[in-house]
Amino acid sequence: MVNIHPTAIVNPKAKLGENVVVSPYAIIYENTEIGDNCSIGPKAVIYPYTTLGSNVKIFHSASIGHIPQDLKFKGEVTTCKIGSNSIIHEFVTIHRGTIAAGETSIGEEAYIMAYAHVAHDCIIKEKVTIANCTQIAGHVTIERNAVIGGFAKIRQFSRIGKFCMVQGGRGVTKDIPHYILAGEEKVQFGGLNKVGLRRNGFSEEQINVIKKIYFYLYGSNLNVSQAKEKILAEFPEDPYANEIVDFINQSKVGII
Repeated sequence: MVNIHPTAIVNPKAKLGENVVVSPYAIIYENTEIGDNCSIGPKAVIYPYTTLGSNVKIFHSASIGHIPQDLKFKGEVTTCKIGSNSIIHEFVTIHRGTIAAGETSIGEEAYIMAYAHVAHDCIIKEKVTIANCTQIAGHVTIERNAVIGGFAKIRQFSRIGKFCMVQGGRGVTKDIPHYILAGEEKVQFGGLNKVGLRRNGFSEEQINVIKKIYFYLYGSNLNVSQAKEKILAEFPEDPYANEIVDFINQSKVGII
């Protein structure tokens, strides 16, 4: 059963799953797919080529899948996908992709708080938390279980590693490797995100290995190239060492 308020506007070409609730004055355009058990809040708008997984909650006045604010966009068909069990609060804006990547995607169990903005071609992985008024520019990748503090500003093409925590109100202009805290007036390394790692089942042994890796990067007199060599020499088979070094190697703008 679908519960659509009489004042809502749902295009006949929209596909709605079971037990969907569409609140007063919400608008759902054509070429959209709304999964089972979704809730669309009052005055929220779901634009064309947007797909919601199951159990997604969209709060009032959110704008999901609108056209990107990018001059290279010429009206091509691109998409916006929201993963299952995600929560998107009031006045959040999420834009669909451009020809560059074709899609903006939000992973499962994302939690996006009020007034946040996610621009075109962003990839937000599962279980990411984005706090109030955070502004994320185009082509940003945020890996799983990262937490972004309120009023943060993230530059285009930046990458934020998994299980990171970024201090609110900070401008991010370089990549942030996995597992760490990033803050201060100028965003910089602030130690490991130990609380977040423990909450997600990391052992003390694993945390100590990651801590040693970042000591070589940030606490020694080694430059980045020397630190990478040291890390791989000391931890040749360690999965955390390899993924952190891979993250650095793939960086286009450098790491904090």
